[in-house]
Amino acid sequence: MTMTNIPKGYIDLFNVPDVYKDDAYEYCLLVLTGKFIACKETKQACVRHLKDLKRIDNDLDFKFVYKPKRALKVMKFVEALPDTKGKFNKLGLFQKFIIASVRGWFNEDIDTLRFKKVNITMSRKQGKSILVSGLVLYSFLFDREPKEGRQIFCAANDKKQASIVFNMVAKQMQWFVSKHPEIKKDVKKVREELKNLKDDSYVMPLSRDTGAIDGFEPFLAVIDEYHAAKTNEMLELIESGQGNLLQSLIFIISTAGFNLNSPLYTEELPYSIDILNENYQDDEYFTIIYKQDNEDEWQDRTMWAKSNPLINETYELKELLEDYLSKRVAAATKKGTLFKVLVKNFNYWMQASTESYIDFNDWKKNETDFDIKHSKTYIGLDLSRADDLTAVSFIHLDEVNQEYYVTSHSFVATKGGLKNKIERDFIDYEQLQREGYCTITDLQSGIINSNQVLDYIERYITENKLDVQAICYDPHAIHGFIAEIERRNWRYELIEIRQGAMTLSNPVIDFRLKVINEQIKHHKNTLLDIAVKNAIAKVTNDSVMIEKKMHREKIDPIMATIFAYVIASEHEWQKKKVRLPIIF
Repeated sequence: MTMTNIPKGYIDLFNVPDVYKDDAYEYCLLVLTGKFIACKETKQACVRHLKDLKRIDNDLDFKFVYKPKRALKVMKFVEALPDTKGKFNKLGLFQKFIIASVRGWFNEDIDTLRFKKVNITMSRKQGKSILVSGLVLYSFLFDREPKEGRQIFCAANDKKQASIVFNMVAKQMQWFVSKHPEIKKDVKKVREELKNLKDDSYVMPLSRDTGAIDGFEPFLAVIDEYHAAKTNEMLELIESGQGNLLQSLIFIISTAGFNLNSPLYTEELPYSIDILNENYQDDEYFTIIYKQDNEDEWQDRTMWAKSNPLINETYELKELLEDYLSKRVAAATKKGTLFKVLVKNFNYWMQASTESYIDFNDWKKNETDFDIKHSKTYIGLDLSRADDLTAVSFIHLDEVNQEYYVTSHSFVATKGGLKNKIERDFIDYEQLQREGYCTITDLQSGIINSNQVLDYIERYITENKLDVQAICYDPHAIHGFIAEIERRNWRYELIEIRQGAMTLSNPVIDFRLKVINEQIKHHKNTLLDIAVKNAIAKVTNDSVMIEKKMHREKIDPIMATIFAYVIASEHEWQKKKVRLPIIF
């Protein structure tokens, strides 16, 4: 290892006691000096490890210690196991870094593993499943907290996926027993269960279709390909069963996916990034992310190691993987399926459909805070059936920069039961209400309360001193609102927005273009994000309309926004003042 070429901002990080200068330290050195090509988040994970090493002796509130010799013992065990083809492979430094992080950090007082949750995301064919299966087997055979009855689950959205890691563990265990016959009497495989007869521990697959499990108390769980999960139900089930354990661990391992409403994308990844950005501190959550920093990097093979860390490890792997990826890119480009390669081979999240109305990555980069006080504002109303979702969106004008700013709020009906609606829509409306993104109806009938909607609009206008230009509404279901609006003596111009290509097509097209050009900004809003992800563009005779694929999918907030934009797009901006040159 060498200390040359370390960027100035990192030099002090590497001044740690020699005892900590192990394989994980070397990996950090190679990443942060640029010798290993890595994305922003991978670099941040390395910085976090080095900073934590320095905290051991300098931060009295830091209650963890690092024991590289114990991590090395686990590395040697995992490295001695065959892969699914019976081949033995040396661990890459990035794999050693992960093992060192998970199995090298301990609670100082009670000597249990520091990290209780581990989130690993990278491209396909990088050995994440085989790596984790070795760690599962080690825990099954050698961990002693708890001393007996350690429950280990290989979990996934469906049984077939859940069985992948389980079968790897089973195969590795059978090989290990063949080399160490003295433990043969202690472990056995019975159908879909590995049993440790010595201490009553077991390993089994777990999925939504698994039957009820008695005494559910998962000491360790692996959730494989979490991108495929529609809800966080499985993760919640596992976490809720770990409350009485001194030591417990959850692995979330996945590649990017196409469902941008997946809890991996909406919950775990933002949480991970907040930790890596040091916006939030969770000393018991380990995360490492291998991805491209932007989607255009697929065109530059020198950047491919960001999402495919095996490329960094040896010249042979670099040649093999770059050749494989080159062929994947060439074939996908010809077939018009490049987005699939970007997602699975470059770990870059994208919407599944090429029909998506707005690329969510374009939408997300326009998320920002802005001052809406005193702004000229157009209001859009999408009034649903009384037993569904109603949305109101506000388009605020920035006269100086000639840009549009979007805020939105939704109203949730509970007819048929709120719990049933949450499960049917895969949206936790109770949590979103707590976060201020929606209001759940207060009517016992469960239908939308028009007074709640109008009260919100009235309060929002007053609190922000908005200069309302017009209220634009879909005429469907407006009748219950008109009488109440008149009773309130609102003086705002009411404009009916007819559904149909003649009215909506041009604004729909223009709105998308302005999002791409970063002329339309928006506040952070989970329900509006969900609507953008669900909206698809249907093209008929050169006209574009917004639709959704499934009935339960919600697009109401984006439709309310479009209704407001129909009229807002006609706004005549104030002419920018141009300073004329002074002529002497």
